[in-house]
Amino acid sequence: METATVLSEGVFGTTYGKTANGLVRFSQKYRITSVIDSRLKGKDAGEVLQGRNSGIPIVGSLEDAMKYNPETLIVGIASDGGLLPENYRPFIRDAIATGMNIVSGLHDFISDDREFSSLAMKSGSRITDVRKLFRDRRDQFTGRIKEVGSYRIAVLGTDSAIGKRTTAIILNNKLMEHGNKSSVIGTGQTSWMQGIKHTIVLDAIVNDFVSGCLETVTYESWKDERPDIMFLEGQGSVIHPAYPGSYEIIGACRPDSIILQHAPKRLYYDGFHDFQIPPVRNYIKILELLSGKKVIGISLNTEGMNDAEVEDYIEKGEKRYGIPVFNPLKDAGGMVSVIEEAVN
Repeated sequence: METATVLSEGVFGTTYGKTANGLVRFSQKYRITSVIDSRLKGKDAGEVLQGRNSGIPIVGSLEDAMKYNPETLIVGIASDGGLLPENYRPFIRDAIATGMNIVSGLHDFISDDREFSSLAMKSGSRITDVRKLFRDRRDQFTGRIKEVGSYRIAVLGTDSAIGKRTTAIILNNKLMEHGNKSSVIGTGQTSWMQGIKHTIVLDAIVNDFVSGCLETVTYESWKDERPDIMFLEGQGSVIHPAYPGSYEIIGACRPDSIILQHAPKRLYYDGFHDFQIPPVRNYIKILELLSGKKVIGISLNTEGMNDAEVEDYIEKGEKRYGIPVFNPLKDAGGMVSVIEEAVN
């Protein structure tokens, strides 16, 4: 694996730092040697993110990151509109000047920037704009999704940047530890960076071809691996005002069941505080009507919650909704058993 430092200045551990957060939690493509965020300099990235040491230091500058010998700088922010923050330019400029490779998942393409591309030509740096890799895909939907024999679970959410990908990866890994053949279908740029084998970047593809690309990548996973279980990474939220998602995943991938990701303390859509998040029961009804399948569990994003609040929500939520409610970062075992029972 290439060694990499993740640029997450000012946002690590927040929703805008979800790319960096994901890479610290899990990566098969890059070995993360440090995270750049001067606010948190000197701390351990895993400790900040999930309360346990990861051995990945948070540093305050590119110069400090260079002490850990990274070959690549990954732009780890997921900004509104996918725009490159102005204060990130010096980091990227200096990294290219040293000959480091650059990886970015933003809509602002680093390789199209005249300053950066000119510097890269001189230094030999390789610039990878992940969304650029997928923007010209033109897969048509064919109906061959019916040939996929895996039990497919869509992990969908009540908001964007709420932990859908993380839950999918955790459950997938737990099921494999139990001896199951399982895989994740990635649908975003962070999944590609994490090394999820079968991935498309849904929001880089022309809308007419989104369903076809989703079908293709799901079918390819079935053809290549024959997994018993697949987790479909959700994007956005089904009734999100800015990032409506789930329709194409439900329509093209035909899930057998759904896990709903929810943050109980998040009352308004992330970044859109004039828009209140509707009740969980509304999401369950909408998703079950759209898919014709059941929501079989609620996965919690516990931001802003203490342990007692989490336990209370789990207890009351299971009574209220009649399905398992679980904290994937602490205890996914019960949900794994539910999935195994559903598959068998």
